[in-house]
Amino acid sequence: MREFTEQELVRREKALQLREMGMDPFGHRFDRTAWAKDIKDKYADIDHDAFAEMDDEAVVAGRIMFIRKMGKASFFTIKDKTDSIQIYISINDVGEEVYSLFKTADIGDIVGVRGKIMKTKTGEVTIKCLEYTHLVKALKPLPEKFHGLTDIEERYRRRYVDLIMNDESRKVAFMRPKIIRCIQNYMDGRGFTEVETPILTTLLTGASARPFVTHHNTQDLDMYLRIALELPLKRLLVGGMEAVYEIGRVFRNEGMDTKHNPEFTLMEAYLAYSDLEGMMDLTEKMFQTIAKDVFNKMDYKFGGYDINLEGPWKRISMTEAIKEQTGIDFKDKDMTLEKALDLASEHHIEVQEHEKSFGHIVNLFFEKYVEETLIQPTFLYGHPIEISPLTKKNPEDPRFVDRFELFIAGKEFANAYTELNDPVDQLERFEAQLAERDLGNDEANDIDMDFVEALEYGMPPAGGIGYGIDRLCMLFLEQESIRDVLLFPTMKERN
Repeated sequence: MREFTEQELVRREKALQLREMGMDPFGHRFDRTAWAKDIKDKYADIDHDAFAEMDDEAVVAGRIMFIRKMGKASFFTIKDKTDSIQIYISINDVGEEVYSLFKTADIGDIVGVRGKIMKTKTGEVTIKCLEYTHLVKALKPLPEKFHGLTDIEERYRRRYVDLIMNDESRKVAFMRPKIIRCIQNYMDGRGFTEVETPILTTLLTGASARPFVTHHNTQDLDMYLRIALELPLKRLLVGGMEAVYEIGRVFRNEGMDTKHNPEFTLMEAYLAYSDLEGMMDLTEKMFQTIAKDVFNKMDYKFGGYDINLEGPWKRISMTEAIKEQTGIDFKDKDMTLEKALDLASEHHIEVQEHEKSFGHIVNLFFEKYVEETLIQPTFLYGHPIEISPLTKKNPEDPRFVDRFELFIAGKEFANAYTELNDPVDQLERFEAQLAERDLGNDEANDIDMDFVEALEYGMPPAGGIGYGIDRLCMLFLEQESIRDVLLFPTMKERN
């Protein structure tokens, strides 16, 4: 049987007393007319004495966060979604019965107040209570004010308490939707159409990742939660929509850390008749638009670095970046697989069986020597074909593809392609992925024959890109953990 603390027992007794008085402890509709922040901003510069000539009123509602109970007059503070505001309540204004009701209130209760706007002698905008309405009795006490919810795991598990106590968490919660709305406005303004594609799928395509598996009872069919958005969106290019994007959840059955959550928000966009350069321009301007329109600044602190988003951003090929750090030129036409394997051995880079190809070795060198050095916004392009199964080959060197990743503070923020639209080449890439699976790569793509057939109808030349929206929010909100920009991150079960 559940046990209650002494405070919880007292609060439950107060709830019973409210019922005995004919009041619902858990309230009903209450029509407010104003928000705390708007009131404080509007009256901030008005002198204390001027309020004597004013008769402005407001109706507010919120959670009690502070109470200073006195004899016949008291102060308390309520918090709504915008801010906190002080309330002055006096037995002379509300009467003995209502004042007695107020004195039963606890921190955490939700109340409504109609009152006159005033300012204390110390200059604090305050509402003088004329009507007091009990709305909700909080049966559990909030954490102690000055220490709050200090267990970081509990902050994520009990986000509702975190949002009550932690103003920074509330700020992040309200700013993230503004970032996403800015992205939507930016894309819509450039002729893109926002669409929705299936979450349930029978094939693993569009990314290299392990899936979550579910089951469709009616069809008696195992299905996956999608790991990417790519192939359905590119089908829409075939259908003539030409400029499409989706912002949606994807699911990857992988580890959890400060930069990864098993379910996360991805945005993918595809633009017919564009290419890699077009995606770079789209991306740089989008980040700068968010910086300007939502935050009005170009400088951010992220990952322990001072990041500046002003352009132009650096553009460098993967092989050039590796050469800068190691002196090795993988672009050399004489570079063979045997030479690449020897270089990996000399540099103590472990190569798994399914990675014994030129492209995988190039990528392993990049991950060891380059990735963490890309601090300021950098477009890294020219990836090996083996790690880019959906990308058009570079016409000058077919060992590489027209792909870029955006790196900031040593972390990937976007992945873009000049899209592969040759159905014969695409099928060969899918088949090569299956061969990798046979060698132990459990993240290799399935063959999507319907997509190959779609390409046979003709997909226009196109540029495509994917953005990790959570990581993008981490940058702009200057948060170091993905859990701080997700309202409900995936958590381990309690022991």
